[in-house]
Amino acid sequence: MDVRRWILIATVTLAQTTASFAGPIDEARKWIAASVAEVCPEPGLSGFDVQLALPGVLLLEEQAFPDTGDPRRLLMRFAIPGGGKLTVERRQVGGVMRQFRTSVSMPGPTGLLPTMQAIADGTCTIRSGQAIRREGATRVFLDQLNADLVSIRWTETLQAPWPDGADPGGARVALIDSGLAYDLDIFHNRLARGPDGSPLGYDFWDLDPWPYDGDTGRGPYLPIRHGTAVASILVEEAPTAALMPYRFPRPDMTRMGDLVDRAAQDGASILAMPLGSNRESDWITFLEALDRHDLLAVVSAGNNGRDIDIDPVFPAAFNHPRILTVTSSDGFGRLAKGSNWGRESIDIMLPAENLSVKDFRGASRVTSGSSYAVPRLAAMAARILEGNPELTAAELKARLIGMASHSPFEREAVVAEGWIPDPLAD
Repeated sequence: MDVRRWILIATVTLAQTTASFAGPIDEARKWIAASVAEVCPEPGLSGFDVQLALPGVLLLEEQAFPDTGDPRRLLMRFAIPGGGKLTVERRQVGGVMRQFRTSVSMPGPTGLLPTMQAIADGTCTIRSGQAIRREGATRVFLDQLNADLVSIRWTETLQAPWPDGADPGGARVALIDSGLAYDLDIFHNRLARGPDGSPLGYDFWDLDPWPYDGDTGRGPYLPIRHGTAVASILVEEAPTAALMPYRFPRPDMTRMGDLVDRAAQDGASILAMPLGSNRESDWITFLEALDRHDLLAVVSAGNNGRDIDIDPVFPAAFNHPRILTVTSSDGFGRLAKGSNWGRESIDIMLPAENLSVKDFRGASRVTSGSSYAVPRLAAMAARILEGNPELTAAELKARLIGMASHSPFEREAVVAEGWIPDPLAD
């Protein structure tokens, strides 16, 4: 056995004997260093070879993608001492490795929690890493690491406690999205609050009370931040609306029914929903819950550049009396490039291109798309409700549709009801 392997066995053995004394990030770093040093340089290693190279690990799974021919991805998962899990992934072209990824999840109070990841190049040189750091029950941070996996380049928030503030008192709008960076100053006095002053909202993805902005569908270290930018438009255009953030349940879309029930219980009148999917089955419980409550769901048509009458996106394509579907136009009333259309499925088109928003850091940026048509239309609905609180969802929908007219720049209708040129008009 060569010197490198002897050193590695000693390192891993030390990690095993000190696991109860080291923090989860320190423990994860040792296993990542070991896997990069021992697994990455050896392209022919099988999962059972890795068990010999890394004493104490137990092979759980070994996969190749595709599973026939020349694989582009090789994936192995191992149990490690102390109840954690190590995952290594080799990405290659023509048998030549281009990238090596290794990550560790460590036991936490709710099960295995992603803890650290490292990305190495084709020469097995670590280029970057990420660590998820937890401080108590409510604070979680994503640290972007340098190649040493110790020094921090920058830090992002993944979860935070609710802020203090006051309920603005207007119509309650439930934002169903990737969550909200509710710790930003612009939201402190814009959140709907219960009798005890606590903000209303829930994370139906992680099933906890803190729906912080982050769609982790691509992986825990690559969160997509969407909900905050959407919400920044809504709170600007409906100055007294009370916002309730709900993080959508991507891991189990059957929870959508529970989400709608919760929003109704919390007093929502409007559901702002800048999201969708191609699977009709994702939305069965959502429709069932919408039948139970007098709520208006303002839904995004999507940005796939397609006619959803023919190739549907859900829930936008559902014909339901309490769903109002919206797509994006430019300022002249032309369907925006990339936005979906449908003369039967989509109700309204309004300008949602090159809008200024605040992102999850509180920084200003410009964005476009039908997702951002949703908060503009939901804000209109909230303003109408504040002057007419007796309106039912069906009556509110009719009021909004009544504001639409034919676009002078679209020879043939691309939506069912028409275009609203100025969503800020009284």
